[in-house]
Amino acid sequence: MVTVLGVAHRERLSVVQAYRFALDLTPRQERAVLAHAGAARVAHNWALARVKAVMDQRAAERTYGTPDEHLTPTIGWSLPALHRAWNAVKADVAPWWAECSKEAFNTGLDALARALTNWSDSRSGKRAGRRVGFPRFKSRRRSTPSVRFTTGAIRVEPDRRHVVLPRLGRLKLHESARKLARRLEAGTARILSATVRRGGGRWYVSFTCAVQRDAGVPARPDATVGVDLGVTHLAALSTGEVEPNPRHLDTAARRMRRLARRMSRGVGPDRRTGRRGSKRWKRARVRLGRAHARVAHLRRDGLHKLTTRLAAEYGTIVVEDLNVAGMLANRRLARRIADAGFAELRRQLAYKTGWSGGRLVVADRWYPSSKTCSGCGAVKTKLALSERTYTCTTCGLVLDRDVNAARNLAALAVTVAGSGPETRNGRGADRKTRPRGLVAVKRQPGTAKAANTGTVPPQGRTSNHELTYAS
Repeated sequence: MVTVLGVAHRERLSVVQAYRFALDLTPRQERAVLAHAGAARVAHNWALARVKAVMDQRAAERTYGTPDEHLTPTIGWSLPALHRAWNAVKADVAPWWAECSKEAFNTGLDALARALTNWSDSRSGKRAGRRVGFPRFKSRRRSTPSVRFTTGAIRVEPDRRHVVLPRLGRLKLHESARKLARRLEAGTARILSATVRRGGGRWYVSFTCAVQRDAGVPARPDATVGVDLGVTHLAALSTGEVEPNPRHLDTAARRMRRLARRMSRGVGPDRRTGRRGSKRWKRARVRLGRAHARVAHLRRDGLHKLTTRLAAEYGTIVVEDLNVAGMLANRRLARRIADAGFAELRRQLAYKTGWSGGRLVVADRWYPSSKTCSGCGAVKTKLALSERTYTCTTCGLVLDRDVNAARNLAALAVTVAGSGPETRNGRGADRKTRPRGLVAVKRQPGTAKAANTGTVPPQGRTSNHELTYAS
């Protein structure tokens, strides 16, 4: 089964895009932002405690044999319902509520409403993926300070070095906001919300915008490239090009270990005695957080450059549907797989191919791209991870394992282009009407033509078929 993502042949695209900039806050501004983030946390924890108390009370009443119609009435989980409940008690729960923007409390309540909805949908089966746990209370020390503004004065100043947010006023940017300012001045972007968040020892502001983009055209619209992701090489292309794996985490591991030892030797906080961390411990913690943030920024920058280049050059990109969560269960490869960022690379390709006017083809998870010979189509029964060179015993092809898999992925795009759900019957075969275009015909191993190499359908069950034009 193959999933095709992306759009093509659009003159105008309406997308939601985020612009993130680093901030240079004064001590007074930082205290104001922390106060707003604390207000969001207070509203979140109060609403969660209220919902949890009602749920626990109803569960206890059921153990007493109380009929359902006589149980404690339920309370709404939606954002409007939580808002009404909070407005009724905010004068008693938070007498200082007027010192912060209403958007701060809305941030906490909205996060709880979405968390409760995700938990409920996960339990009932409406939400795909992993099971979502019940929301937890946010800690002042462990939670990430964040506040979101959706209404009020949100703008970029004409000097493009300052932004204005409700109640926080004029904040200085660490970098120029010219990319966003140009779109705002041209009328092709509209700010929907602004989020201030701390991470890696810095404060950032993210603008979520509705952007009108011109549909791009790849440099080679008819070209197809297969991308095989790996640990030895970050990506191997069907063209033979290999993108090296920078391994940012391994490069910074030595410095991180040193910083972690320095922090562990300091006097940290103790919840049992109420002791707070020493100043040296806090400084060491900040340095370690910055080291981790630097690795994340380098990884993100490399993935953006690679995906942008691929989406701008090729009209069709084929990748695998990797089970990244299952791959992380391998304790010997988990750290390097997480450092490579396979899921992030596919996510970026998905929306960038739509922006550039191309398409993204996702191969089935069980498609044997590595075990299939790109020359004759023979499929090996077993192929160990230690075998880095693919050697075909049928046609004698000797090729790098990852490049061979990338060629098979690229050939898969031809299969998708020549067939689809509308041209298949209930059994998945071609209809008995007069065939047009590419159809599958039987072939023998080792008889592939030079122009049709690697066109083997997935699953290894049809390794004796090739695509040819109908007569």
